[in-house]
Amino acid sequence: MNGTLLLSIDLLPKEPWNEILKAELAELGFDAFEDTESGIKAYGPEEKTNLETVLNDTILADKENDFTFKLDQELIPFQNWNAKWEADFEAVFVEDKLSILAPFHDKSLAKGILIEIQPQMSFGTGHHQTTWMMSKAILEETEILGNVLDMGTGTGVLAILAEKLGAESILAIDIEDWSVENTKENAQRNNCKKIIALHGDVDLIHGKVFDFILANINKNILKSHLSQYIETLKIGGKLYLSGFFESDAQEMIDFTENLGLKHQKTLTKETWAQLCFVK
Repeated sequence: MNGTLLLSIDLLPKEPWNEILKAELAELGFDAFEDTESGIKAYGPEEKTNLETVLNDTILADKENDFTFKLDQELIPFQNWNAKWEADFEAVFVEDKLSILAPFHDKSLAKGILIEIQPQMSFGTGHHQTTWMMSKAILEETEILGNVLDMGTGTGVLAILAEKLGAESILAIDIEDWSVENTKENAQRNNCKKIIALHGDVDLIHGKVFDFILANINKNILKSHLSQYIETLKIGGKLYLSGFFESDAQEMIDFTENLGLKHQKTLTKETWAQLCFVK
């Protein structure tokens, strides 16, 4: 990859289309997002072309025609990505229990557990509502013991948090090789010794057993993975899911409970949802 595609999209009205668009662009391979006054910016693979056609045909086609959008595309050379990302990267605080900071942030700002993340192309810095909720849900456990799976690890922030809360081993998997490399770098940066980061998909968990499974992906991928998650989850083990809207939460609860898990609790934040189940 020689560069990253930046989409600048103006929406009228902005709400709720900005969140809907971010979720659907994520399914097209876009990995990082930021809100603007008039819409969103999205970063993704440079090979995507004819995005206006894609948006019209696959994302906006089934929506009411009560809004308009304007799309600009820009190819950012790869070597300039980190500088731009760093310029926009703000510290993340999950209440007073967790601080997610970049190396260039003032560490005296930290509250609770400190995780230092080098911002690169990976999804999962804590800025998105789903990562924030997953972090909050994990922190409510007080301790995360035993074996942990972090599926779709992104930057590795949830895997790192699991180790800091006492996990004995963490398997962090992502389909993007650069996410795996970023997870390895961030694990080392946080002095983590128990995280194994692998490039691949859900087939890598076959034959393994987990006490906790963390999966912050999107609804359709989660549904396709769920039977394999449940197969590898210990009796009494917990499954944490996010990456979908609050409006999809009941569908995910019904689907997961039909596979044999029991819904324990739900978190919501700005139209997004996070669910916890026990086996």
